[in-house]
Amino acid sequence: MKIALRLDKMGFHYIEGGWPGSNPKDMEFFNRIKQYTLKQAVITAFGSTCRPGVVPEQDANLNGLLEAGVQAAAIFGKTWDFHVTKALNTTLEENLRMVRESVAYLKSHGLTVFFDAEHFFDGFKANADYALEVLKAAAQGGAAALILCDTNGGSLPHEVHAAVSRVARELPEIELGIHAHNDGEMAVANTLMAVQAGAIQVQGTVNGLGERCGNANLCSIIPNLTLKMDYQTVPRENLAYLTELSRYVYEQANLNPPANQAYVGESAFAHKGGMHVSALLKEPGTYEHLAPELVGNTRRVLMSELSGISNLLYKYKELHLDKSSPQGRQVLEQLKSMEHRGYQFEAAEGSLELMLHKAMNGYQEPFQLASMRLILEMREQQPIHSEAVIKLKVGEEMVHTAAEGNGPVNALDNALRKALETFYPEVAGLRLSDYKVRVLEEKAGTEAQVRVLIETGNGKKTWGTVGVSTNIIEASWQALADSMSYGLLPETLK
Repeated sequence: MKIALRLDKMGFHYIEGGWPGSNPKDMEFFNRIKQYTLKQAVITAFGSTCRPGVVPEQDANLNGLLEAGVQAAAIFGKTWDFHVTKALNTTLEENLRMVRESVAYLKSHGLTVFFDAEHFFDGFKANADYALEVLKAAAQGGAAALILCDTNGGSLPHEVHAAVSRVARELPEIELGIHAHNDGEMAVANTLMAVQAGAIQVQGTVNGLGERCGNANLCSIIPNLTLKMDYQTVPRENLAYLTELSRYVYEQANLNPPANQAYVGESAFAHKGGMHVSALLKEPGTYEHLAPELVGNTRRVLMSELSGISNLLYKYKELHLDKSSPQGRQVLEQLKSMEHRGYQFEAAEGSLELMLHKAMNGYQEPFQLASMRLILEMREQQPIHSEAVIKLKVGEEMVHTAAEGNGPVNALDNALRKALETFYPEVAGLRLSDYKVRVLEEKAGTEAQVRVLIETGNGKKTWGTVGVSTNIIEASWQALADSMSYGLLPETLK
């Protein structure tokens, strides 16, 4: 329900809500969505043609579509003769009857009917004449559009273009669509080729989520069609919410967004090579195929051993610091030295920004560690007891506190928060969302250096911090202390 309402707000034309004849959950969706007045989207139900030997009026699936109370339905039927004879175990002529009469039945009840031509491209390669006959049967039944489906996801762009072009020539009076799967990593390319050849309806999913290898990814298709090929899709001004939509759907699905996803990924507009950033300072178009703001994303400049002074200057620009500061080169060398020792700042921009703040005049650390003690107690057949005791200097005051946790790092986190909340109530809103440990020298065994990465958020933004040591507790403290210090920066709290 939440995703459907967000899709409507984004400007999508049709939202396919499921198969009402297949399970109670899908039917419940169609019943509940009626409570809302949508701005633009038409809720669409999904189903199949009637079964062999059954007239549409007696087919439970088709009547389930009517019971859903929708204005539009997408029904699939076989276009591959191999599937007709082997999967349906019926005749080619009977399949044509099923398609034609099913479409006509739904249309006679006032529905807009889209015919999803299942396995069309495989069927077209095997028997083009029959695949076209199926499409003509759907058109005779009154289909509003014929959706050509690459159901197995194995077609190539030139094959899709050729097939759609022929259908457009032979059936010029009816609208065409494309429904591509991504089993050959071609769903986006195949969709673009289909549109170029004459398709005007695109079926896909946000982030390409779907069965097997996924469906065509609308988060790539929409900006490609709109910004690169100059087609009208969703309202152009709504593209600025595309990254937000992508991350919202990942959140609802309880999935971590891939950083390298095109257009909307965290790394889609990330730069770390010094020469790249030097050029970006002069003209962003030198190393970006479009402005990230167009799709609601942001440019990120990372620090690594590849970085030059340009990366620091760019960071100074973001932080409103004096980019002519003589400490710039010194900080750059410090960063490169730290990376050589195992620090990594691509995922720890919070630690990087703190370092830059500390290099400039006027930064006041919110707290300093005076001492820390961890107590771990193991008893037979009982959980390990963890307690952290810390002394912090906050301004001119010394704070001494202790806290328990379900592990040593959790105990440290609890003790730190307990010590700071009196001075900084904002700490209560900071949430540790991810904790990762990476062994840097595997052959060194238990003496190896480890890198700890912590991700923290305050409901408005998230940031990463890093710590490195041969002692996992020390590395964890470095990352944890940075996460709190960054969260208390005035600009972070805004």
